[in-house]
Amino acid sequence: MSAPTAPKPTAAGSGRSATERFARKERAGATVDQARVDTLATAALTALHQVIREHGVTYAEYDALKAWLIRVGEDGEWPLFLDVWVEHVVEEVANTDRQGTKGSIEGPYYIPGAPEFRTEATLPMRDDEKGTPFVFQGTVTDLDGSPVEDATVELWHADDDGYYSQFAPGIPEWNLRGTILTGPDGRFAFSTMKPAPYQIPTDGSCGALVAAAGWHPWRPAHLHLKVSAPGRAPITTQLYFEGGEWVENDVAQAVKPELILRPTPAASGTGEEVTYDFALDPAQ
Repeated sequence: MSAPTAPKPTAAGSGRSATERFARKERAGATVDQARVDTLATAALTALHQVIREHGVTYAEYDALKAWLIRVGEDGEWPLFLDVWVEHVVEEVANTDRQGTKGSIEGPYYIPGAPEFRTEATLPMRDDEKGTPFVFQGTVTDLDGSPVEDATVELWHADDDGYYSQFAPGIPEWNLRGTILTGPDGRFAFSTMKPAPYQIPTDGSCGALVAAAGWHPWRPAHLHLKVSAPGRAPITTQLYFEGGEWVENDVAQAVKPELILRPTPAASGTGEEVTYDFALDPAQ
């Protein structure tokens, strides 16, 4: 009798996993400021009313919107919708006053507690991990350029097929995820595999919106990072690759010029490498 076939990862499956994980997050201590809710809800509704008036929305279009909004909830895709089309503006506003490294969206695939290393690490990966070997290295500093010791640099990214560990079947738990603590010189170096572009899920309501509007569902290849240190403001960001597909028209609109990497052939002669430094603002 043959062994059962392992399920294949899919974009839709990854999206469902991300939604389910978000739904399980604890939100203890959350408070609601009534005046703030009034301000934001009124402004959002006023903006929507203006769209209806300006574009002459018909009852048929209004009914289609109602049906789609109901489907978003039934599909469990509100986190996906917000992460793709709204979060980049929230991030922009949240980091308006930041002087150091630019931030970007976190996205739905972050998992705390990745394996920890000091100064250098090869990310956990399969023996036959596909892709181009890639070294990502740099230094964590203050705004004045002084190195920061014991800064925490968390790195996670998709594999060569565009899937994340813990969000797709058949991938080891901590595959392509790791954390480095910097030494006295503030340096870190990750050895990994270069990630690939991937599609957001398209079999649900968000995919229906993409198709109806004639948009594309692709995110460019990118690295996710969180960098933090005592007494400094943490930064969450994504880094992209110059000349990569979809960099110029990322569906999530999260690419910034300051976040573009320009890899070169690795000194080892195998794969590519790049150096990118992080400057942390003081904690507020």
